[in-house]
Amino acid sequence: MLEVRPPSYAGTFYEASIGALKKQIKECFLHKFGPGNPPRVNLPGKRKIVSVVVPHAGYLYSGPTAANAYYELALDGRPDVFIIIGPNHTGLGSAVSIMLEGIWRTPLGDAFIDKQVSGDIQKSSKYIDIDESAHRYEHSIEVQLPFLQYIYGEHIKFASISMIMQDLEVSKDVGKAIAKATSNLNCVIVSSTDLTHYQPQKIAVEKDHLVIDAILELDENRLQDVVDEHNISMCGFGPTAAAITAAKELGAKKTKLVSYKTSGDITGMRSQVVGYAAIVIEK
Repeated sequence: MLEVRPPSYAGTFYEASIGALKKQIKECFLHKFGPGNPPRVNLPGKRKIVSVVVPHAGYLYSGPTAANAYYELALDGRPDVFIIIGPNHTGLGSAVSIMLEGIWRTPLGDAFIDKQVSGDIQKSSKYIDIDESAHRYEHSIEVQLPFLQYIYGEHIKFASISMIMQDLEVSKDVGKAIAKATSNLNCVIVSSTDLTHYQPQKIAVEKDHLVIDAILELDENRLQDVVDEHNISMCGFGPTAAAITAAKELGAKKTKLVSYKTSGDITGMRSQVVGYAAIVIEK
């Protein structure tokens, strides 16, 4: 019997009841900072999107930005499996970890760890350990699941990779392992990250666009360099570098920034903001 991971952030980062959560996600898509329309899956889609970069704050703050990436994903077709990479905020568990099996429960239903894909990724990496404790209370991956379930139905399949260690060597290793394990699969890599944390709006925007430019150029080396050189408090630079590495290995050549906002754009309080970007990487 598969172990069930109950939702840790229902009622805080997003609504806890099925009705309220569906309404909240719909409002993210219809929000003035969202795509403006509900997502509709293009089932015959050619599936060009290899990866999306999305934020992971509470839906009130980053949900409309994330909705822009997920809207593009719906138009692209239906992936069979999602590889979700996020930073480890809790410090629990191994430096880089994956779950091999289990169910992640959300108010919208049960999402299933893809055992085969997760095992193949872990075996292809020098750094990824099997450790479910790193995932038990981590929000960066959990908050992506209701969006995916809202679009594709509750029983999605995914792999969950959590990173404390985010240096360039490790990030590239993780990316190459993902590419090797998924080269013949219909999958999408979801890189979960927020950008600058708790800086004035003007400074956050300037720093964030250095990061965004590196991602749009598919340059994981430059991404890590600008984060270090400009002391940018991007929490998921490692997962994003891994996603860029994997996407290039899988043939990605095009990028598109579909949304950039800050928490200050939502609340009007611009003295201490967090930056959010939605980026699409495709073949």
